Amino acid sequence: MGYLIQTEAESRLNKVRKLLEEKNLDLALVYYDEFNIGNGWYLTGWCPQFESGAVLIPRKGAPMLLGGPESEPFAKLDSAITETRNFPVFMVPDEEYPNATIIDFPHLFGELNKTLGQVKAIGLVGADRMPAGCYRGIAEGFNGVRMADITADFVRLRYHKSPWEIEQIRAAFALADHCYEAMKAKVAPGVSEIEIAAAGEYAARSRGASGFGFSAIVGSGARANAVVPTASSRKVQNGEMVMIGLAPKVNGYAGVMGDALPVNGEYTARQKECIKHLREAYCLTKEQLKVGKTGREIDAPARAYFTKHGLSRYLVCPFVHTIGLHEAESPFFGPGSDDVLVPGMTVCVDVSFFGHPEFHGVRIETGYEITEQGAVPFSPMMDSIHTAL
Repeated sequence: MGYLIQTEAESRLNKVRKLLEEKNLDLALVYYDEFNIGNGWYLTGWCPQFESGAVLIPRKGAPMLLGGPESEPFAKLDSAITETRNFPVFMVPDEEYPNATIIDFPHLFGELNKTLGQVKAIGLVGADRMPAGCYRGIAEGFNGVRMADITADFVRLRYHKSPWEIEQIRAAFALADHCYEAMKAKVAPGVSEIEIAAAGEYAARSRGASGFGFSAIVGSGARANAVVPTASSRKVQNGEMVMIGLAPKVNGYAGVMGDALPVNGEYTARQKECIKHLREAYCLTKEQLKVGKTGREIDAPARAYFTKHGLSRYLVCPFVHTIGLHEAESPFFGPGSDDVLVPGMTVCVDVSFFGHPEFHGVRIETGYEITEQGAVPFSPMMDSIHTAL
């Protein structure tokens, strides 16, 4: 059973067709793979395993999936787009599929010219993420056709979330609450980071998570300096803090939680001071989540606070990013951003610093729906934890 409902799929295809009309393009090719999943998932609710692929959307006519034969049956079962073509550039290298029909881009170009009329111009989405061989195959196969990069325009279609998308994100944050409680309960001296991660992953999967936005973050002691450390076999120790984070997905959409917890259940006086700094910066940032604010305006108060307290040298990441099909996706509301916050956006406040000689790395994070009335927490529980001063 696929994840994307038909009304959403049709709405998104129509947005792409409108973009093609505006740009005077005959079709779009949207590249994606397991790492660059968002743009393709936005149109299909699906992504291949092992292989990569592209979604082809003509300005007029039916869309199709370009991929490999190993994922073809999977696509026909779960993708919102089920018409498929197989190409060597998307397949597992050197693997053989004797019973599959495999074509090349000149063949596809000939087919499209017959079914759509002469193809004169195409828009590429994600061309900078394609393997060189894939891009070369498309360029050679569509010889003489004007190619335009429409990635930025396409990604902007994903900025504002539909009510259905917001419903999935809110459900994912509800799962993240369960992950938080399970991981927090598991933290104790002598427990391994992997055990803590497993508790969160089980809490999500056992309640229906469709996947994760990133591998579980568990970093104890100096390992928290790694910014996004995956869990190791290291056993957490009394007196340390452990940084945790997990991003369960519902129907492909991510929720998230992040915190820094005392291993023995009680923060020391100095650790309390560290958490207080994080929460002060968090509250300053949350106060800026108002319609019409730009990224640089949202970012400035917490950045000034960190500078005042001598922590700015340890900053790695800005404080606000969008959440959706990726746990962190465009737009990013950093110190150089002129992106504007508008209703229908879904964002995370993500306050952190890393490389501190005493506290190592720490992060606190949760998310909000942006409305005309203000920022609405996706997780009232995590919002109350991170804003408690």
